[in-house]
Amino acid sequence: MSNLFSGINARFRGQRTPGSPGTSSPSPEQQAQPAAQSPVSPSHGSHPSSSSLAAKLPPLQSSPSLAETIGMDQSSGMMASAEDILTSYHLPPVKPLWLNANYAKHIVKGNFLTLSAKPKTVEMGEWIAHQVVDHWRMLITFIRLVHDKEEDGSSICNSRRCPKMSAGANHSFTWLNSRLQPVEIPAYEYLTLVQRYISGKIDDVNIFPTDLAGVSYADNPAFCTPLPESGQDWVGKRSGFPQNFMETCQTIFRQMFRVYAHLYWSHFDDMFSLNLEKSMNSCFSHFILTATTLNLLKKSDLEPMQPLIDLWAALGTFPQGSKAFEIANLQVGQLLVQKAGGPPAN
Repeated sequence: MSNLFSGINARFRGQRTPGSPGTSSPSPEQQAQPAAQSPVSPSHGSHPSSSSLAAKLPPLQSSPSLAETIGMDQSSGMMASAEDILTSYHLPPVKPLWLNANYAKHIVKGNFLTLSAKPKTVEMGEWIAHQVVDHWRMLITFIRLVHDKEEDGSSICNSRRCPKMSAGANHSFTWLNSRLQPVEIPAYEYLTLVQRYISGKIDDVNIFPTDLAGVSYADNPAFCTPLPESGQDWVGKRSGFPQNFMETCQTIFRQMFRVYAHLYWSHFDDMFSLNLEKSMNSCFSHFILTATTLNLLKKSDLEPMQPLIDLWAALGTFPQGSKAFEIANLQVGQLLVQKAGGPPAN
């Protein structure tokens, strides 16, 4: 997976043609003034580090999972059918291309759970830090494909095509302004801010320390007796990570999930036209397995992409016993496979 995207920008950016659906230019208002400012702004005449530009986000609010509210008919006590649950997702009449099993394939085969599960001798904080950095490195490639501007100033994701940061008609995401008020901004501006926020957090050595002297290893009970912890404990303490490290990583993963959700709902056709849909499927399914295995996302966080999670569970992308498989509705996934005419050919 580490070499999956070498040269993607160089290979594919030049294939877009003027007048294609993703090449409309931002409006003059969009170019002149961002819709929302990061709570931390640099002072004049200075060159702040990326960590100083990171927006200070409080924990994102969560809502009850859709799957938790529709699994049973409260009046009759009967389990809802797969068709009823699929209807409750409120999908558009023409379902997204990525919900067709023939377009949910991956560029690589295998069990991504082996890439997500923590090795026994690796300290949990170190493993989570590795996963955050690795998944951000993969996601940033897709962000740049839709966010970076061409020589004429156009970009695939722009204020005309994506006036808000959304994942279909049922989900939209807001950003906190300097007064910590949620505001709705164009997706292009949201992607700008989320890159600044996540890069700033990762580059902050107070959150992601880089001193090799602080690296720790988890005790393996098969070979040694774990030493008792003294005082208050938290994930990553032994390796020098701060007390709020887990909370910060969960916020980063929620933001990355929102970006993936927007890419699927608004730009999957663009990825398909660049022959990158299998690459994005591979990265996103790996991301979901990691997020659920390490408790970096909750079921309610995954609601915008629940249909795809159901589909991948039915196709065997998520192995039985994994948390991703457990949160999926297998019957809905099997129904989606049937609607596509059966499992896709290899």
